[in-house]
Amino acid sequence: MFTPEETTAIALSLKVAVAASLASLPPGIAVAWLLARRRFFGKSLLDALVHLPLVLPPVVVGYALLVALGHNGAIGRVLADHFGISLAFRWTGAALASAIMGFPLMVRAIRLSIEAVDRRLEQAAATLGASPLRVFFTVTVPLAWPGIVAGGVLAFAKALGEFGATITFVSSIPGETRTLSSAIYGLMQAPGGEGGIWRLALVALAISLAALMASEWLVRRQRREARD
Repeated sequence: MFTPEETTAIALSLKVAVAASLASLPPGIAVAWLLARRRFFGKSLLDALVHLPLVLPPVVVGYALLVALGHNGAIGRVLADHFGISLAFRWTGAALASAIMGFPLMVRAIRLSIEAVDRRLEQAAATLGASPLRVFFTVTVPLAWPGIVAGGVLAFAKALGEFGATITFVSSIPGETRTLSSAIYGLMQAPGGEGGIWRLALVALAISLAALMASEWLVRRQRREARD
């Protein structure tokens, strides 16, 4: 059986992972389409910035967020004073940090899927009078759907296991920011915490496997419907 603290950590991890993946999906699709379909000055720089979280230590990302969005940060102070929004040491901050760390994986998966879409189909739809926005939503997105699902699942899995950026930005506050990863780390520091570590690790494994299997099922279903 799980302790109340472990149950809270599991629920919070799911909440953070879902929020992070859903919030990053629209900008992820937009950036992936931009990199896949447009040529513009600074494209290489944008591509590098998108993938920067993959090569930076997560602690660096978390510290940068803390400096910029913390209570004394330039952006964080404006958000708190004028909009009443506080991200540091809140679960929303954990979702933001997780979304940033998973964003490169999402963009890459979606970009590859959009690049695989036959441009002639998009051009045919445009020739028939469809606006660029309609072409995007009725041709590009349905055909790139497997990559979009894969990108969302990758971002979810990354958010579920994120540790360095989140603990630096939001710490590990019980009931507020203590996710699965930080709870496991805390149990590693406590005597006799092996049982809790294994329970939480198995939960993380089960959730990740379930997400991957669900995404595979959705992709196969979409492909069957496309063939029919």
